[in-house]
Amino acid sequence: MSTRPAVVVVSHETREEVLGCLDSLATHDLGQIVVVDTGSTDGTAAAVRRGHPDVQVVELANAGFGRAANTGVRLDDAEVVVIANADVRFGAGSVARLDAELCNDPTLAMVGPSVRYPDGQPQASARRLPDLRTALGHAACSRVWPGNPWTRRYWARDVSAVEARDTDWLSGCVVAVRRRAFEDVAGFDPGYHLYVEDLDLGVRLRRAGWRLRFLPSAVVVHRVGASTSRRRAWALMTHARSLDRFHRRHYRGTGATLLRPLLRGGLVGWALVTWVAERVAGTRRSTTGERTVGGGHTNQRPDRRER
Repeated sequence: MSTRPAVVVVSHETREEVLGCLDSLATHDLGQIVVVDTGSTDGTAAAVRRGHPDVQVVELANAGFGRAANTGVRLDDAEVVVIANADVRFGAGSVARLDAELCNDPTLAMVGPSVRYPDGQPQASARRLPDLRTALGHAACSRVWPGNPWTRRYWARDVSAVEARDTDWLSGCVVAVRRRAFEDVAGFDPGYHLYVEDLDLGVRLRRAGWRLRFLPSAVVVHRVGASTSRRRAWALMTHARSLDRFHRRHYRGTGATLLRPLLRGGLVGWALVTWVAERVAGTRRSTTGERTVGGGHTNQRPDRRER
């Protein structure tokens, strides 16, 4: 078994992003790097093979993030595997810090870094598992009242962002996993095509007795929504379906069953309202020319594929 961490990068229609991700890994001491491309038509696989011939490339149909990540993990025998989106850039020493944290504590299953937007602001990458009241409050208020108490609780804004701590779940945009723990729960549930698979994995790992840890000394940059920004309506409905699947799998009993139709209607409503709000905000920004250096809109930060 390899003693150096492996890296699995999942890509879909993100050729330039995945090349940038691989460039950011060039100075890290790594074992195997695997790019799992899921049905791209933009030449991702060929570009990776040309630019990074030492990287193993696997081409799949667009079967979703979880299935692609599971495939990549199975292709190496490293005890620690870092799984990442293509739109991640690894900071200096970040992989080594994640690897060391896992190796030094055998009770840990996953470790996640501090995830930053390109402008340096933090993403909510280490969150609490919300109860129903918190989830509803966050969904209803996060856009119109960003500082509401439900969002602050869900995103763990009330605890230190610079101290290592255990957490309920970690953003799947980049996470280091212990192979034994990952295999113990059969990896990501491939039933989630996109979104919520990281939340589901965290719940199953903790139920199996493992711990998850947030490590802010490891820093990465994540440009949210690289593969979904051009398909927002589809992405929002996919997110809603994934939340419905999570509710069905993890909330049982008469109360949960009775609430399910109401929840489904609320999820569809949330997706539609969010889509309309983003369209309106995008129209306003296009008239003022308000854009970030990287080409993304400045007001698109909350929940734009924030894994």
